[in-house]
Amino acid sequence: MSRAEMDALGWDSCDVILITGDAYIDHPSFGMALIGRLLEHHGFRVGIISQPDWQNADAFRALGKPNLYFGITAGNMDSMVNKYTADRKIRSEDAYTPNGERGKRPDRAVTVYAQRAREAFPDTNIVVGSIEASLRRIAHYDYWSDKVRRSVLQDSKADILLFGNAERALIEMTHRIAAGEPIKSIRDIRGTAFMVPKGWLPDEEWTEIDSVRIDKPGRIDPPTNPYAMVPENDAKCSTGKDGASENTAAETKPDVVQAQAMRIMSREERQQMIKNRLHKTVIRMPSFDEVSADPVMYAHASRVFHLEANPGNAKALVQSHGNRDVWLNPPPLPLGMDEMDGVYDRTYARAPHPSYGDARIPAWEMIRFSINIMRGCFGGCTFCSITEHEGRIIQSRSERSILREIEEIRDKVKGFTGIISDLGGPTANMYRIACKDKKIEESCRKLSCVYPGICSNLNTDHSKLIQIYRKARAIPGIKKILVSSGLRYDLAVESPEYVKELVTHHVGGLLKIAPEHTEQNTLSKMMKPGIGSYDKFKAMFEKYSREAGKEQYLIPYFIAAHPGCTDEDMVNLALWLKKNNFKLDQVQTFMPTPMALASTMYHTRKNPLKKVTQDSEVVETARAGKTRKFHKALLRYHAPENWEIVRDGLVYMGRRDLIGTGPNHLIPPRPPAVRVAIQEIGKENGRRVAAPKLNTFGKNSVQSVARKSGTAKPGAPLRAGAKPGSTVRQGAGGFKPPAPRKGR
Repeated sequence: MSRAEMDALGWDSCDVILITGDAYIDHPSFGMALIGRLLEHHGFRVGIISQPDWQNADAFRALGKPNLYFGITAGNMDSMVNKYTADRKIRSEDAYTPNGERGKRPDRAVTVYAQRAREAFPDTNIVVGSIEASLRRIAHYDYWSDKVRRSVLQDSKADILLFGNAERALIEMTHRIAAGEPIKSIRDIRGTAFMVPKGWLPDEEWTEIDSVRIDKPGRIDPPTNPYAMVPENDAKCSTGKDGASENTAAETKPDVVQAQAMRIMSREERQQMIKNRLHKTVIRMPSFDEVSADPVMYAHASRVFHLEANPGNAKALVQSHGNRDVWLNPPPLPLGMDEMDGVYDRTYARAPHPSYGDARIPAWEMIRFSINIMRGCFGGCTFCSITEHEGRIIQSRSERSILREIEEIRDKVKGFTGIISDLGGPTANMYRIACKDKKIEESCRKLSCVYPGICSNLNTDHSKLIQIYRKARAIPGIKKILVSSGLRYDLAVESPEYVKELVTHHVGGLLKIAPEHTEQNTLSKMMKPGIGSYDKFKAMFEKYSREAGKEQYLIPYFIAAHPGCTDEDMVNLALWLKKNNFKLDQVQTFMPTPMALASTMYHTRKNPLKKVTQDSEVVETARAGKTRKFHKALLRYHAPENWEIVRDGLVYMGRRDLIGTGPNHLIPPRPPAVRVAIQEIGKENGRRVAAPKLNTFGKNSVQSVARKSGTAKPGAPLRAGAKPGSTVRQGAGGFKPPAPRKGR
């Protein structure tokens, strides 16, 4: 982190310098700490520059020139997702920065940091990684600029990009560079991407095929008649004329079949031959220029990319960017259990760097007592990018490693009260769940193991996870083990024993789950199960809560304005919420993130879950700001600030039947009462003076109406001495402040 620390260690230089957009926290949930400790374990001297000033190159010279390379990362989150909301507004705080301070990292941090590092030391090696680089490794739709952007490799001028679970690739690459091998010659490591001359192939044995041969985006030709004596002509040829040839069928000469010696290959030989051929095959995807200009080609490229995601059968991919190519080697093979233990069992300080003092780092506060027990997710939700980064194959730690980390937290982490806040991962209940047959797993090309239903080849046994829960809560000094990671409830209901263990011992009163929607039309675009799975889990949850004598509740999460979701779908979801007496506090609008399948739907209005053609399914999407706000407001139909937009939307849809005071109505004909929270700010002339903390409604806000009516002076509080929770009603002509009470 500093020259002083290098001097204390007796270092004159660092082998590797890692640059991150996050505050440095020495904990395995933070990428920089994880790979830094791993490199240290392999004998390399590692320096870290955290949140450098990117306005010039001076901050990038702080630790000198690295002997091997600069490792560049935006941090644990994509820098654009970290900074902006789904409405493209700047977030109120940066969770990975001391005191939540904003503005400590640039937009598209990987590109900016790589360029500054190159400016600081022009001849040094630049390696980029993290989720931002991983999800931007090919041409991708960028929601914030609303256009297709080039691969981050070309913009950052990096020498190599590591994507996915990169520990194995990182260690191999680092050792090879240390042994004197030029970084430009390292072209054979899985999970790496790099720029090469157009048309480059590793050797003469490699074969290039065009992606349109695999999944042709265009007219679907009818199948050939295997019994036809002569080739059948298409009804129309490429010029649009009749397919009739000048030569008639009678003039067509039959093929001459020559006898030749044939050897019958065994099944094993055929399989090996195919495997060898595929191993040295690269798929050429549509170029950056093509996907930028043609939404159909973008959707086709996205579909091909996701179909080549299984490490067991994925082929290399290449995409042209101008006069150069971006080459992607196949995804990394999953880490074994011993390798996962080796990564997480390193010696971590489990605390922010001392230079931050007592500053509050929100992300650290959230995970300081949590434990990551696995990686990956085979759910395949189209709006989520976990699969594109960590893969579909679950990588789990051993029971010994997990229990050891719990004991370390108990013994070493300051402020621990005996409660582990989470024992999970990307999904809470996928620990050690995998395909029943390794060969089937390696050959599978499905995008999800649980959609549209749970695959018959998936082992849904939760017994290993149940055993860890029970052993963890039996450790001396541990009062409670909570499970806060997202629960895949359609998987959980396959194991009633697991649901009982979870509900009885590992829920802190509220359990958050994510049905995301209720309507099949939208759920099919999300690749999420029907609401019936939620109902089944809810019944089990309530049953086991009663048996345990606990009053516990489910908190469902939903997404507004997802691709494919219509106004009618959102209204039906709002009616379901009212019927089930849910009044949500936190809701989210769909945010298109790079590489996600749902982002492809948003950008192209095509469905990459199916074969893409000019005439294939059109996915309508709420893109206009007003429509997205209407969808979001429907999730909180009960909130006074949403009444007007919900009413206007229902009137526009012709659904006035949902406006009224009956049980089947969604909103009342008049705005509901507004709860106005009051914050005391001091005393004036011996009386308390309060200022309202209001939900503002633009020109019709409570305070602005008060000023218009003459009851409040500009800059004055709405009502002196008002009690917290005072109620203000809005009449037909706008909000009207209440008359002052007598005797106050």
